[in-house]
Amino acid sequence: MVTLGVADLDRATRFYEAVLRTPANCQHDGIRFFEMPGIWLSLYPRDKLAEDISPTLDATPAAFSGMTIAYNARSQEEVSAIMQTVSLAGGRIAKPEQETFWGGFSGYFADPDGYYWEVAWGPMFEFDSQGGLLPAPLSGE
Repeated sequence: MVTLGVADLDRATRFYEAVLRTPANCQHDGIRFFEMPGIWLSLYPRDKLAEDISPTLDATPAAFSGMTIAYNARSQEEVSAIMQTVSLAGGRIAKPEQETFWGGFSGYFADPDGYYWEVAWGPMFEFDSQGGLLPAPLSGE
């Protein structure tokens, strides 16, 4: 599970419902879950998350936390479609989708709370029938 501390829970929920094209699990008050193959994304108020870590932790976001979250797409077309949806949903495109130095195709966006996501396709990625990313074969296999 990846938990993002967000400034506005309702705004973040609407954004991720549009981008992920799935409704949030809202069964628990004050937190939202997006149940995806192999991982859940949870949204929790930033001040409450900081308080949970330490009562003295400053909840002010930094310009860049040094962390990105990646979504591995099944095609270049899916990368472009997701980036378009992000833009329409209010995300900020930080780096438009383009060919990469490693032979793939990707772009970066920031969500309304400033979290950076990479949406990437690569010829080395393989998926199971439910859309889950398969582990890369070990070297020499």
